[in-house]
Amino acid sequence: MIAKPAAGSIWRQPAQVWAVAFACVVAFMGIGLVDPILPAIAASLEADPAQTELLFTSYLLVTGAAMLITSWVSSRIGAKATLLAGLALIVVFALLCALSGSVDAIIGFRAGWGLGNALFISTALATIVGAASGGSEAAIILYEAALGIGIAVGPLLGGVLGTISWRGPFFGVVVLMAIAFIAVSIMVRGGKSERRAPMPLSAPFRALRTPALAILAVAALFYNMGFFVLLAFSPFPLGYNAMGIGLTFFGWGVALAIASVWLAPILLHRMGRSAVMLTILPLLAIDLIVAGLLVASAMALVICIVVGGVLLGIMNTVLTEAVMESTNHPRAVASSAYSAVRFIGGAIAPPIAALLWHAFNATVPYLFAAAAVLIATVTIALGRRVLTGIETHQADAEEEAEAVLLGDAG
Repeated sequence: MIAKPAAGSIWRQPAQVWAVAFACVVAFMGIGLVDPILPAIAASLEADPAQTELLFTSYLLVTGAAMLITSWVSSRIGAKATLLAGLALIVVFALLCALSGSVDAIIGFRAGWGLGNALFISTALATIVGAASGGSEAAIILYEAALGIGIAVGPLLGGVLGTISWRGPFFGVVVLMAIAFIAVSIMVRGGKSERRAPMPLSAPFRALRTPALAILAVAALFYNMGFFVLLAFSPFPLGYNAMGIGLTFFGWGVALAIASVWLAPILLHRMGRSAVMLTILPLLAIDLIVAGLLVASAMALVICIVVGGVLLGIMNTVLTEAVMESTNHPRAVASSAYSAVRFIGGAIAPPIAALLWHAFNATVPYLFAAAAVLIATVTIALGRRVLTGIETHQADAEEEAEAVLLGDAG
């Protein structure tokens, strides 16, 4: 668990730490920002739910694929240039989303947004830790707080702006990301001194040959199906307006952030990583089953969504920490390889859920999600002998921050 710095030291950070932390808040707002306006987009652009869910699919597929090359890119052009490229792409494609007149166009522009997000989130941790002054732990706590604020506030801001128009949240991202771009360009130092040693393009693919990492990646693929059915499909059966959906997923985001930063370390001090995963995954499957059975009750579904946020927050952190210990490859390489595989699950689950809803009823998508989570549980259980290495090391402050970053990225 991250040690607390001396009183007040969290505020004594260079301007560039604050600039990147602000950009992190905005970037992580983008995860839940679209949630409250999914029904409005479907209604305004005459799209069915399956088409609308492709907003998540295009975003996550490109984010996952780009994760395979972000280390290669940043090791050659430097962290600041990579951050700015990511922020600029998000500004451009969020603006194009806001100006779009069809759901197909938004789907395409969300793919470009995913590329920008991959470049930014893969570089932000190294930048903020490298820029910290007077002890990195205070900066990491600030960093985790920024992520938590972004995850929680994103759906709420989406709900507020979505009551004006479905285009509102996209314009909101444009303004905030433009401010972040200016702040990073002015305050973050660049130059050759901050560049990493060039990394081969094949590094993430080689990392996936490690049996333990491969098992965790496959488990995460199915786990992410459950994650994104809960996140991306639930706005439709909830039946709330944009503000109601925003408030619901604000609660989800707060629960997820608290669980990621505080509950997961507490559990890891008492149980091994495999034991935590084999405990939380079945609980998540039960939560999804209950959500499906009680889907006709909006209040019951809200409770299941918030409870799911707690379980997802714990799993995100524990899974990503386990990935760090599963291979001798650099953490950035292992995490990007693992993320590329798990994002596939997040990409395919939302449209499948919408199709199952159309073919059957609103209960079936949650049962599908629960089945996927149980497959992830079985994968971890069958591979537990191979995963013994993930129990041997207690993550330090930077590793926990990376677990929160990469786990909550999707």
